[in-house]
Amino acid sequence: MNGANAHGLGLVGDIGGTNARFALVDFDGPDPRLIEPTAYKGEDYDTAEDAIEDYLAKVGVRHPDQAVVAVAGPIEHGAVHFTNIDWRLSEDSLRRAGGFRSARLINDFTAQALAAPRLSPKDLRQIGPLPTSGEGDLAIIGPGTGFGAAGMVRRHGCDTPLTTEGGHISFAPVDELEIEILRGLQAKYGRVSVERILAGPGMEDLHVLLAKIEGRPVEELAAKAITEGAVAGRECCKTTVERFCAILGSVAGDLALALGARGGVFIAGGIAPRIIDLLEASAFRERFEAKGRLSDYVRDIPTHVILHPHTALIGAAVAMTPDGQASIS
Repeated sequence: MNGANAHGLGLVGDIGGTNARFALVDFDGPDPRLIEPTAYKGEDYDTAEDAIEDYLAKVGVRHPDQAVVAVAGPIEHGAVHFTNIDWRLSEDSLRRAGGFRSARLINDFTAQALAAPRLSPKDLRQIGPLPTSGEGDLAIIGPGTGFGAAGMVRRHGCDTPLTTEGGHISFAPVDELEIEILRGLQAKYGRVSVERILAGPGMEDLHVLLAKIEGRPVEELAAKAITEGAVAGRECCKTTVERFCAILGSVAGDLALALGARGGVFIAGGIAPRIIDLLEASAFRERFEAKGRLSDYVRDIPTHVILHPHTALIGAAVAMTPDGQASIS
């Protein structure tokens, strides 16, 4: 796209704790679409602005009309200090970095929520007995470098995202083993949030703690090695991933209750697609439904894993449209 006219083009981004993803959006045609989606490693850049400038130079576009960037962290007064990477970004610095006419930051799981109703069946993997009906409010959660959560309120054909920091609610153990896990994490961190377990670094801590609790040799592994080992059938890694999936089921059910997500829970993030067969075979759905007097309520809620690699970019593009309701291809 070198030398392309920037008129009618926007930049969308999705910046998390590990990766920064960008794409252009062409609004000139009848169907807005993502152009040249590209991922960068955050560790390769000193600032988010550097990564944005690099992307724009790569695609050969100067001064697109507007930008919407989804960011992993709470946005205050148009600025964010990322939760899992030591970057700061503001709408003003974003505007200056790309020469945009307008620039906006949104929460990364707000973007996931905007994208979720627009995904096709091929972009989803059903976990449990029920397909999504396309009706009712939604919850979108996701373990990755951190743990995100958002809601989607659906009324009279209008979708309104609900931004949350649900990954930082307290972890609630449900059996003796998880009580021991909680104690181990408390010794290391003090307060234990859901994100302390249901994220890449949390999986690494969980792997070590389970070995200590069960009296096995302790082997410190990166989250990627744990998931790969589990998929390959390595028993100690499978034990970690199975417990991870069970806890994910409990948390997903809790958030479905909290958000009234009768229309379904969507699991985003980088971890679930890598372990999807193990997730489906795990206690995830059993724990999702185990809500005492409200078990019947959650039993009727479908759960799906999102397979599409660019959902947050799609959601950022939806947020860029005038009414926030467009379909993006």
